[in-house]
Amino acid sequence: MRQSFQDWAQPKIEHNKLTQWNWMVAHPQNLELGKYVDIGAFTYINAAHGITIEDEVQIGSHCSVYTESTIDGTKGSIKIGKNARIGTHSTIMPGVEIGENAIIGAHSFVKKNVPANSTVFGVPVK
Repeated sequence: MRQSFQDWAQPKIEHNKLTQWNWMVAHPQNLELGKYVDIGAFTYINAAHGITIEDEVQIGSHCSVYTESTIDGTKGSIKIGKNARIGTHSTIMPGVEIGENAIIGAHSFVKKNVPANSTVFGVPVK
């Protein structure tokens, strides 16, 4: 556990309302949030079809995590593995699994699974 999380507590999350850290979740009843998760300000999480975020994940500011897409009609749950890092301004699309210790570079578009212990970036990620 990082020293900055010694006083970490499960955040209060209400449907479509900003948390005290200025990030938002739609359908929080479908979100499984691990311990010591750090989510940056202005990130939007749509958990309509289920999202699991495991322990010690970091998600940068201004990210979007979608379990449904109005652009192409896709729907699907998302899993973000333990200790994964998602760079600022990245977008995670429906049905994606991000493996443990994976790193997603800033400003990336993730539409496919990301293996554990890998680093990917780009639009789309490679």
